[in-house]
Amino acid sequence: MRLQAFLLLVSFQWSNSLHVAVSDAVESADRCAFSYKKVGCFKDDRKNPRPVPVLVFTDRDVSSDVWSAIGLRLIGGRGSGEGRVEIYYRGSWGTVCDYRWDIDDARVVCRQLGYPHAISAPNKAFFGQGSGKIWLHVVQCQGDESSIVNCPHSPWGVHGCGHHEDASVICSSLRLIGGSWPGEGRVEIYYRGSWGTVCDDDWDINDARVVCRQLGYSSAVSAPQSAQFGQGSGRIWLDDVQCQGYESSIGNCRHRPWGVHDCSHREDASVICSKLFQNPNVNLPLTHTLATLRLIGGSGPREGRVEIYYRGSWGTVCDDGWDINDARVVCRQLGYSSAVSAPQSARFGQGSGKIWLDDVQCQGNETSIVNCRRRPWGVHNCGHHEDASVICSAGVDDIKPSAVSKVVFKT
Repeated sequence: MRLQAFLLLVSFQWSNSLHVAVSDAVESADRCAFSYKKVGCFKDDRKNPRPVPVLVFTDRDVSSDVWSAIGLRLIGGRGSGEGRVEIYYRGSWGTVCDYRWDIDDARVVCRQLGYPHAISAPNKAFFGQGSGKIWLHVVQCQGDESSIVNCPHSPWGVHGCGHHEDASVICSSLRLIGGSWPGEGRVEIYYRGSWGTVCDDDWDINDARVVCRQLGYSSAVSAPQSAQFGQGSGRIWLDDVQCQGYESSIGNCRHRPWGVHDCSHREDASVICSKLFQNPNVNLPLTHTLATLRLIGGSGPREGRVEIYYRGSWGTVCDDGWDINDARVVCRQLGYSSAVSAPQSARFGQGSGKIWLDDVQCQGNETSIVNCRRRPWGVHNCGHHEDASVICSAGVDDIKPSAVSKVVFKT
């Protein structure tokens, strides 16, 4: 059977009887729910409002990699933590439509696959178009579900999508701890269920560049050693890391075997990343007290659709009441001296996902758009055809303009 064949590819030895039982259950059931170390398969009974269980199985001895892989996989990414989301259901793999797909959906998928959190929820077949079935549509996870199939969604196989709308995720097993902003700190890696640090033996700027690019920044400024951002605790996962600087992940660099080292936490490695932001499909791992601003879709860095990163996801600004004063604040926040114009009606293309701000009413002298009068976060009566934009002047203030601006505000 297809699931059985798929499971044989997983590098875990389990009994034939269990193998066949799970495969048979999936094939005979009307629906199955897959989550961490658990499978539940059910047949629907019209006479009984409760589904009839065909198989519900849990086993602490089964590795998380096996159970997380059943029914869910990522395809097309450069590494195992990113790709197009595909689900195994009723004997075949299918994709998920990106309508209303957001960071909360990605968080559930990433955790279900064993990653601690999600960086981004790309849409529009970012990792290539799938084929065959589109199994899920209008997925609306809260972010704390144990499996994507537990999130509200349209009935299985019911959709109005094409594969050019396939949903994707980018998961993270990497974080920076102890810095004064999200792009600096002690490097920590999530591996085999726990966070651990990296020893600074041979740690250099090439290693830091790989880490920073993996987190979405354009490059690295420095590679501090000797636990500059404080000592970690627990495991030291990597030692003698020797990146060339072009690898897509620190895990792809040369290093000792996982967990093998001759270090202590006073040798924890750190990075300081460039504040220039590289990948618009990766969300900076900011806390809810930080907002990040970017311009998207323009012919250069001085113009584009205004997008704000808030509470884990990028979103746009509605153009209701949008004028030159609002644009001046945005442009100055990004380091430009002023604004030339404040285009409306999605002049630089429609965004997707959240619309974070509406009815923005800046006076023009504010230091940040979030300090202007506006509706509460996420409250609006707009569509993305009303996304607001700016065109900034060529002159710059005494600070260097960048693709991203960070501002602290009170929630």
